[in-house]
Amino acid sequence: MTELLICTALGLEAWAVRRGLDASATGVRVIRTGMGPRRAARAAAVLPESGALAVAGFAGALDPALRPGDVVVANEVRFGGQVFPCLSAPLLAGELTRAGLSVRTGPLLTCDHVVSGVERRRLAGSGALAVDMETGPLAAAADGRPLAAVRVVVDTPRAPLLSAATLRGFNLARRALTQVGPVLTRWAAAAAPRTVLLAAPRSFCAGVERAIEIVERALERDGPPVYVRKQIVHNEHVVRELEQRGAVFVDELDEVPAGAVTVFSAHGVAPSVRDEAGGRNLRVIDATCPLVAKVHAEARRFAGRGRQVVLIGHAGHEEVEGTLGEVPDSLLVEDVSQVAELSVDRPVAYLTQTTLAADEAEEVAAAIRARFPDAEGPAQDDICYATTNRQAAVRAVADEAGLVLVVGSANSSNSQRLVEVAGRLTPAYLVDDPGDIALEWLAGVATIGLTAGASAPPPLVDAVVTALRGLGAVLVEERKVAQETTRFTLPKEVLS
Repeated sequence: MTELLICTALGLEAWAVRRGLDASATGVRVIRTGMGPRRAARAAAVLPESGALAVAGFAGALDPALRPGDVVVANEVRFGGQVFPCLSAPLLAGELTRAGLSVRTGPLLTCDHVVSGVERRRLAGSGALAVDMETGPLAAAADGRPLAAVRVVVDTPRAPLLSAATLRGFNLARRALTQVGPVLTRWAAAAAPRTVLLAAPRSFCAGVERAIEIVERALERDGPPVYVRKQIVHNEHVVRELEQRGAVFVDELDEVPAGAVTVFSAHGVAPSVRDEAGGRNLRVIDATCPLVAKVHAEARRFAGRGRQVVLIGHAGHEEVEGTLGEVPDSLLVEDVSQVAELSVDRPVAYLTQTTLAADEAEEVAAAIRARFPDAEGPAQDDICYATTNRQAAVRAVADEAGLVLVVGSANSSNSQRLVEVAGRLTPAYLVDDPGDIALEWLAGVATIGLTAGASAPPPLVDAVVTALRGLGAVLVEERKVAQETTRFTLPKEVLS
């Protein structure tokens, strides 16, 4: 483990941090610097050698939404006109949240006096979440070491120091501070220089870009609200951003006012949904991925030739529901074992959900062909180019990595398949953003593979790399297995 130095100002803070540390924790030293920036600066000048530096203790809230006992993890420390970044803040904040604490991430301000009243409100306008009197000089002395600043709120604008609520605030803050030490030891254990191998291609595919642009253009053309049936793509960050711009996501069309602008998601819908939209005079814009639309067309074509349509896919996925809806008597199989249970009375044709792991889908398809020698499949592989490329790329980085991180939301099929593919070669985990990364995964890992599902925004990958830089120097290398040039045209409804 990297040697960790935890600086606190007060004896009570040092006591609370030490109390939370496991007796077996080694390489951790808690020191008391004294209160105020002058004492902190003197302590900073003689700090012992350490591999990682953390400042922990109490703080006063500037943001009125904070309450006593809330934990502020600084993403930057502001002091004396300087700004000291704390790049690993999302990793720490996520770990503290999983420990059961109420956590906010944002700027921490260091002042040379206790602030209150009008000054407190003025400083809150700067965007800083909280204020203390020691972190700034200590952050200035980090000198390239991994730096963390974790402060627990004691007083707030509504409950200032030396008020009737002070004692309660201290008790809540003290209890929270005892839980900070163990997290900081895991943070230090994860601190190290490392290599990050970026899989390429990664992140958005052409179908996802098209779907998002459709909603954005609809909002620009018609103004909010624009209704979207289901998530436009399976990513929480994308959905949240579009909601902030005026998109309203609904599960079913009966939640949409008659005549409203309505977008069908990239995963496609069954004909019954289209009929319902027509019956309610909804102004529909179809964002179905053209590659999903191809599978729908294949299902209709095979059924029109009298064949029993069998779809290889995952039950409950929106794409699967839409494809099955094209042919009401079609059958779904999820794995090889279900092929043996198929009961059919006519020749078989099989199709595939576009976001499956290619090798597993082929295993099921081979079982279908073995049981039904006259079975027909699609003229071209149904699994989309983006899924295939991303799976090949993640294999390339997993071969060299001690750990693979896949950025994507839990309901993203293509992201889940990337975890499965990488997981056959090395430990692999799905994360929605840096806050989902468990520090214990990183300990002792010198090389990390990093990719993102086709519905995950590229900036999230950058955010993971930035957070890892907060643990030590990062060398980034890319492993490219394909060049993607596919682009899809937009529907006429958003071109006018």
